[in-house]
Amino acid sequence: MTNSKFLLALLGTAIISACGPTQVVVTAEIAAANPTQGGEPRALGDLEIRLFPYDRDAIFDSLTAVAPTPEPAIPDSVLDAQNQVAAAQQAWRDTEARWNVLRDTLQTLTEELDQLSRTQGQYRILFRDFQELDDEYARIERQRDTAFEDFTSLQAGSMAAADETRLLRERWADEAFAEVDAAMALKERASGLSTLYDTTDASGVADGFEARAGDYWVTARYELPYTELYWNVPITVVGGEPAQIRLTRENATARPKL
Repeated sequence: MTNSKFLLALLGTAIISACGPTQVVVTAEIAAANPTQGGEPRALGDLEIRLFPYDRDAIFDSLTAVAPTPEPAIPDSVLDAQNQVAAAQQAWRDTEARWNVLRDTLQTLTEELDQLSRTQGQYRILFRDFQELDDEYARIERQRDTAFEDFTSLQAGSMAAADETRLLRERWADEAFAEVDAAMALKERASGLSTLYDTTDASGVADGFEARAGDYWVTARYELPYTELYWNVPITVVGGEPAQIRLTRENATARPKL
């Protein structure tokens, strides 16, 4: 093969590679909400990821702007109630965790005491420790039960208020976004690209995307107890250059969950 033919062959291969689909790998993981808690980031498995060849949020914003009525806001009272529920739940979990530790410790001390004679000095030392922990165990058990009652009471009131707000917002959305599917179909046709779907595996990785060159928005939702993490991250796929993107708490939007 002559040099010119060889160069043409290489050029043809490069062109085919640039025009063909490109692999996009998405990794999803979140760290603890409180940085002081430390620990390794948690992989988000079984998370549905979508690559839209348009900004779907811009479509919703446009429809919201021309809606006959403003979108019903979430009252501060509802958000405050959710915060109170979250705090009460954490207080209950903290006391229950301490109660579990004391229960296990008392069980261990009981087993050790059973192996000793009451006349032994070691028995008296362990028995004194047992009595002190047993008093704390009873106190923490009362605190745990009270914390659980507070949590369930607050949760019932919060859910009732949230349900009312959610129904109002759903009815509004049904009317305001009635044409959203048609608008998205037009945007997709105009882009000349396709919407792509994949789901993360147990390690939080979705590597089944084969995307043509162009602009995309990586979207996903992950529900936490009282909020939702939402991603709508723009990326540009260049032909022949595998793309990688990480979805984390830092590039997500935290939204109230009713």
